[in-house]
Amino acid sequence: MTTAPAIIILGPSALACARRIQALYPQAEIHGLRGRVEGVERVYEDFGDNLRALYRRNVPIIVLCAAGIVIRSLAGVLAEKGSEPPVLAVAEDGSAVVPLLGGLGGVNRLAREIAAQLQVSAAITTSGELRFGTCLLDPPPGYVLADLQQGKGFVSDLLGGQAVRIEGDAPWLTQAKLPVAEHAARVIHISPHSRAANADELLIHPQQVAVWIEQASADLLSELQQALHASGLASQSLACLLAAPALMANAGLHAAAAQLHLPLRFIDDAEQLPPLHSQHASLRLLLAAAPIDAAQLGRPRGRLTVIGLGPGAAEFMVPAARQALDEAQDLLGYETYINMAGPLRPEQVRHCSDNREEMQRARHAFALAASGRRVVLVSSGDPGVFAMAAAVLEALHASTDAEWQRVDLQVFPGVSAALATAAKAGAPLGHDFCMLSLSDNLKPWAIIEKRLEYAAAADLVMAFYNPISKARPWQLGRALDILRQQRSPQTVVVLGRDIGRPGETLRSLTLGELTPEQVDMRTLVIIGSSQTCRFPRTDGGEWVYTPRSYPQPQET
Repeated sequence: MTTAPAIIILGPSALACARRIQALYPQAEIHGLRGRVEGVERVYEDFGDNLRALYRRNVPIIVLCAAGIVIRSLAGVLAEKGSEPPVLAVAEDGSAVVPLLGGLGGVNRLAREIAAQLQVSAAITTSGELRFGTCLLDPPPGYVLADLQQGKGFVSDLLGGQAVRIEGDAPWLTQAKLPVAEHAARVIHISPHSRAANADELLIHPQQVAVWIEQASADLLSELQQALHASGLASQSLACLLAAPALMANAGLHAAAAQLHLPLRFIDDAEQLPPLHSQHASLRLLLAAAPIDAAQLGRPRGRLTVIGLGPGAAEFMVPAARQALDEAQDLLGYETYINMAGPLRPEQVRHCSDNREEMQRARHAFALAASGRRVVLVSSGDPGVFAMAAAVLEALHASTDAEWQRVDLQVFPGVSAALATAAKAGAPLGHDFCMLSLSDNLKPWAIIEKRLEYAAAADLVMAFYNPISKARPWQLGRALDILRQQRSPQTVVVLGRDIGRPGETLRSLTLGELTPEQVDMRTLVIIGSSQTCRFPRTDGGEWVYTPRSYPQPQET
């Protein structure tokens, strides 16, 4: 199972059983219905919509509820695709495990694993598995069935009374209850080599072939197919692509691995390579004696993802950031932000540091990612707005370490504090605006004053980050003095504190009423333009907005 399953529950009574199943699959996430279940990794609004979305994405699904509910929820999408993920229904108390869909996707194997974990029997109904104790059409990881349609007829023959013999190494079949006979006409071939189709044969390919890429040419896939054909090896026997670290950032190589659905690993030590089978122009075919576990060879390309959590509420985090968090092995950031990024799995390593240690944090993140790990660097809001994305790029720009340059670096946006506060207030950023940090930790105060003067003179709406702190108690007062030289006392101001987090507060007032004592470090301050206005809401609050149009100058 290459994709972690989703465990779906409807209420808190199923949570204990769900946790027992999750212990078997640590990467799995528990999905709970909003308003009914707390303390789970994912929250959904509609059971059927969530189930169908997972099914369409080919995610294995374990649902702790009545089988009928699952069947009715998925009925409308069953004809949409030719293949299907495993889908199982499990009783809330763990007393029954029923495989429903995905017979060729390993659902019965999954059912047996879960049943063993819960110490019950799986309700297997597939005739082949009941008779033989294994599904010949769904071999274990490391083995691939050559032809599904041919396989169906072959299994039917065995169920009809035909005997079979096994040629090749198939450890899992030694425990099966197959009708084995030494001179049987039916034969199961376990081989990495290609063979012509034969109705009396079932061909299973062990993934024993690795491809060492010398050079990532434009026609790599075509050359690989030619090399396999010349060597008599089946494409289904491919286990992974291998290359030297110098090719780690080669886009063509990654595209080829994605197209072939193969893991791509990078090896420094040639002694790790399986034995050579054949040499070709820009690649070598390597043939191991048994199926290859790619995870044991070399290392993958490391990935560093810089994300923003948004203002704090889970629903305001972009899905790509949530996925990066779910896939991460290491998380770095200010401890408050890492705690906000939860729920996290126990095996995910947290590297918490002080909020001012930005460059050290960026360098640490690159060092981890360069070793082949999946790393996420966590910011609040948007990582590119007074946050970690710039520090990461600055560290990379200054580095001469080739390993850092090969890291798969990506930056995912988040909802910044200014946008979150503006959305709560209405649309105060509806016209031209600027964002300014009032912190002089990283830039001279004289620069901040100059920018304040120009922005005020330009009649821009302004959003103030880092407006005040115990270490900087006077800067906001000085900033307001500068603004009042250009702006009327009636200028609309919005104060948003902890927007998107528990205890959020929102207030609108005027520049004449605003004092530094009304603001702290967790407050986002929006200073309106001359056009920003406000009007009452029916719930007793106020809407604030800046019109999209601007008055035309009067002709004289």
